[in-house]
Amino acid sequence: MSSVETTSKLLVTGGAGFIGANFVHYWLRQHPNDTVVVLDALTYAGNLASLDPVKANSEFHFVQGDICDTGLVEELLVKYELDTIVHFAAESHVDRSITGPDAFIETNIVGTHSLLKAAKKVWLDLRAADGLPPLKHRFHHVSTDEVYGTLAPEDPAFSETTAYAPNSPYSASKAASDHLVRAYHHTYGLEVTTSNCSNNYGPYHFPEKLIPLIVTNILRNRPLPVYGDGKQVRDWLYVEDHARGIELVLQQGQVGENYNIGGHNEWHNIDIVHLVCDLMNQAFTEHPELLKKYPEAERAAEGKCQSLIQYVTDRAGHDRRYAIDARKSREELAYQPAETFESGIRKTIDWYLENTDWWIPLVTV
Repeated sequence: MSSVETTSKLLVTGGAGFIGANFVHYWLRQHPNDTVVVLDALTYAGNLASLDPVKANSEFHFVQGDICDTGLVEELLVKYELDTIVHFAAESHVDRSITGPDAFIETNIVGTHSLLKAAKKVWLDLRAADGLPPLKHRFHHVSTDEVYGTLAPEDPAFSETTAYAPNSPYSASKAASDHLVRAYHHTYGLEVTTSNCSNNYGPYHFPEKLIPLIVTNILRNRPLPVYGDGKQVRDWLYVEDHARGIELVLQQGQVGENYNIGGHNEWHNIDIVHLVCDLMNQAFTEHPELLKKYPEAERAAEGKCQSLIQYVTDRAGHDRRYAIDARKSREELAYQPAETFESGIRKTIDWYLENTDWWIPLVTV
């Protein structure tokens, strides 16, 4: 089987997290009759409220559980007759990986292996024992551009053939999981694909990440921390464009292949901070009634968000630049981001302004 024409019964791991939840929303809009089972441990980054928009859908099912529980995963694959795994579940915050790497090894490496074992048993081994051919299936693994290491200012962007050179415990754990997925395809014949994406932004993004941190700190009159000189470069991708890219990989991607999904949108971190400040200043100027909802946002109301910027000691092992070369996805899958950064960042800010009930509990615990 070279590609999956239709996927109708999905297990989405980490589906209560930022990218996973957005993928679930997107998938059920595009495929409203498909079964989607979300498995999420609901750790700090998993938020059940992020799935509120789909919880009334009769084809949506939520299970709280750990991907390291191989027996549970096997049970779900059998119970719901699932034919596709889209694997988002991961510890993903680099700072946390530096101070506490053990959780990253457990979730990102051991957890991925647990899923692979369950998929192999249910989709391949049990059927072989009954004299049946393998179940038509796909295991899609969602990875990151950070596995490739760092780029100098003039280096070409990361391609699918770039050698892995992870520099943090987080990226090293994701690199290891990528290799396990590849090995299960080449050794056992599990039908897999992997996508490596650039930095995502958009609704439901946990407030410790750069863009939502800047927005929510402005609203609470808190400092806007910028690592080092702020000149680190990242390629930014609107989260729904990422979900659409994964859909294309599932439907058209070649089994055993990796696909880079990027936004063609490189920015220095400090420029992102200034842009968000400008847009927040503008929002409060154009809508002064916002100050009633966010009385602490005095700097925004005065048009002085930039005064909150505070440079802090750089992160250990901080990669200088990431950039994705997504030509393979464009040429083989006809993938292009639909959202411009101008429209995407405005949508993101508007979402945080309108969804206080979602993010306030996350910054007050």
